Amino acid sequence: MYSEWAKDEIRIDKLEVYAYHGVYPGERKMGQIFLVSAVLYTDTRRAGTEDKIECSTDYGDVSLFIEKWMKDNMCHTLEAVAEKLAEDILLKYDLICGLDLEIYKPEAPIPLPFKCVSVKIHRSWHKAYLSVGSNMGDRKKYIEDGIQALKEHPRMKLVRVSDIIETEPYGGVEQDNFLNGVIEIETLMGPEELLEVLHEIESSAGRERTLRWGPRTLDLDILFFDKLVYESDDLVIPHPDIQNREFVLKPLSMVAPNYRHPVLGTTVLQELEELEKSSRPM
Repeated sequence: MYSEWAKDEIRIDKLEVYAYHGVYPGERKMGQIFLVSAVLYTDTRRAGTEDKIECSTDYGDVSLFIEKWMKDNMCHTLEAVAEKLAEDILLKYDLICGLDLEIYKPEAPIPLPFKCVSVKIHRSWHKAYLSVGSNMGDRKKYIEDGIQALKEHPRMKLVRVSDIIETEPYGGVEQDNFLNGVIEIETLMGPEELLEVLHEIESSAGRERTLRWGPRTLDLDILFFDKLVYESDDLVIPHPDIQNREFVLKPLSMVAPNYRHPVLGTTVLQELEELEKSSRPM
């Protein structure tokens, strides 16, 4: 579960497991010893003040889960072991918002003297705000189906959905009015992975990208992703020009009025009020 305040740590150091991971067939047949270290990021405050194990994550249970996972699964690479195990730990234990995971292979097939090889990764939940819109066909159903697809995705949690409002088109292209809303999610995906999933959901709704600012069956955009400022060939975060888009700010203010723009420094509510003020006739 995403939390900016979950800075406490529960540590499991070099848990020894006999498992069957490796590139070579002999490794997957005969097996070998692996060591697993995990730093679990969580908030231990309540468990500390109330002295109740149910308020915390049981490190014994996590250790048993790791052991069983390592024995029940078979991967060729340490990278795959780390990636898949980290994701399954985060999906299983609600109080863990992130973790550092290191997989050691002390008996790796290296024809040289060495102590150990390992792969270490950090994975965590992320909070993102998405805009959703439609102005073609059954607009309401397209949006409902899009939200349901997000809800059903295995690496995503739907947190809140704003009211759906009707708005006039933005961008100067003559077309029908839109239905627009904002969705708050938590996800284990990075921003580019999330964008790919959103495009897949749009495509399943028959979305065609033929005209900029044109009509669409379903439009899903990443507005904010944690406090990330990011730019690539395909993606810009925060989404450009949010502060001038009332159709975004209105529903966004319903789910995150005090969210502060990581570049502008203003809250969503401040941006909406400023935009409404500037658009009033003098």
